Amino acid sequence: MKIDITGHHVDITDALRDYVEEKFQRLERHFDHVVDVHTILTVETNTRKAEATVVVSGARLFADSSAEEMYAAIDLLVDKLDRQVVKHKEKRSDHHREQGRVGDNLED
Repeated sequence: MKIDITGHHVDITDALRDYVEEKFQRLERHFDHVVDVHTILTVETNTRKAEATVVVSGARLFADSSAEEMYAAIDLLVDKLDRQVVKHKEKRSDHHREQGRVGDNLED
């Protein structure tokens, strides 16, 4: 998984970069096919904003969050993306594979 982190009006320190990378490892626990993550961290007047685009096999997921502290905004962002990744994984799996067989349902 490749993580790109950019900052608007904020310096990306090593501690902030490590925190983002640590939190995004949670996405790989639920879905192995996370290809690329692009994260933008922004500081506005009273709020801190974090947004990310995640490229997984078969989809592109986007989420954003804002809070008074940057670390809280990152936590909210990862929570949103985690829910989206789990939902995408459930859509990809075929839950009705056994029910759709034509040969087993036809009996003479």
